[in-house]
Amino acid sequence: MIHEVDEVLGGLLRGGALTDSGIEVSFEAPTRDWAARRNAPTVNAYLYDIREDVARRQRGQLPVRDERDIVVRRRQPPRWFRLSYLLTAWTKIPQDEHRLLSAVLATLLPREVLPAEQLPGSLGRLGLSVPLSVAGVQSESRSLADIWSALGGELKPSLDLVVTAPFPAYPEYDAGPPVTEGATVRVRAVEGAPADPSERSHSAAQVAAARAAREAVAADRRGETR
Repeated sequence: MIHEVDEVLGGLLRGGALTDSGIEVSFEAPTRDWAARRNAPTVNAYLYDIREDVARRQRGQLPVRDERDIVVRRRQPPRWFRLSYLLTAWTKIPQDEHRLLSAVLATLLPREVLPAEQLPGSLGRLGLSVPLSVAGVQSESRSLADIWSALGGELKPSLDLVVTAPFPAYPEYDAGPPVTEGATVRVRAVEGAPADPSERSHSAAQVAAARAAREAVAADRRGETR
């Protein structure tokens, strides 16, 4: 699921305002060594935090339907996880980095929700849209200054991007086959008595009709004895 979010995010960053710009997109940690190896303008999307959004957790089971709209399996609701990315621009001139960040912001701001049909792999098969938030209030416990300190680099202008993605909860359970016939009543010999060779299955309607006939005959006989 995480690598599929990376795939979607990479496509977004290479499009929009950065279409045909030739800007590279990297998901590596922006350490000093990485910055020294970089030789082209780059947008870095560093995944620095993964945690469950417990407010979205659900209980129970969800039906899984086939192309005929028949329930074939049941599964638990997916768990939702907040993937937090640190977006930075890397060029030789600070003003160019600011322009890159502005282009990234212009690309991501209109995409508050990623529809399911635009998502790849197992992420798309869940059929759920994925919310996306950029440059919002940081809710994670660690500060950006702490992140840069851990990376061993100097603090740079950055955008905080949060993608809240569903992750399938396993296992899935096969559902029973759909009911295609009415109820039937099977008449059997009393336990211990010889089996009746004429034993057969009767539908509920047949049993009801036979019972009504017997009651009518009994009523006629009672009338005759009077």
